[in-house]
Amino acid sequence: YLAWDLPPGMEPGLEATSFFDPPNFTFPFGTHACLVEVDGETGDIKVLKYVAVDDCGKVLNPLLAEGQIHGGVAQGIGQALYEEAIYDSQSGQLLTGSLMDYNVPKASQIPWFITEFTETPTTVNPLGAKGIGEAGTIVGSATIANGVIDALAHLDVAHIDMPLKPEKIFHVLREKGGL
Repeated sequence: YLAWDLPPGMEPGLEATSFFDPPNFTFPFGTHACLVEVDGETGDIKVLKYVAVDDCGKVLNPLLAEGQIHGGVAQGIGQALYEEAIYDSQSGQLLTGSLMDYNVPKASQIPWFITEFTETPTTVNPLGAKGIGEAGTIVGSATIANGVIDALAHLDVAHIDMPLKPEKIFHVLREKGGL
């Protein structure tokens, strides 16, 4: 690499190129569950417990895999409970155009997650790894929404459109007779 005794015209350095085309896809899987509390007076929702068990094949970096789940679930909680693009009904102007107006969850609104991994290595790559980056994001919002629907099931509530903001839950509680 120091270029001693190289033939004329040859540049010093190391370079290699390789391409990998897997013969098939990988299919990560898992299950998430949560326990939520719905305040019957205000409609406020508090996530008390969130458990995620995921299989991303061979876990190469446990800290990074756990961080992917935490970040994804936090994003799912935001989508389920807070985030909404609101437009002016007359002008069509976006009213939630900045993070000052668009509500995203704060650290105090995110529970401590319980995460576990199972390992079912894939055979389509030499590492046995599968994807993990979107696992929490994809299932997080549905898990929260299903937790809220389960908490309100005794009132015959089967569906509420996200985001499940307190004012929306408050109106559902009043319509259905409260908790």
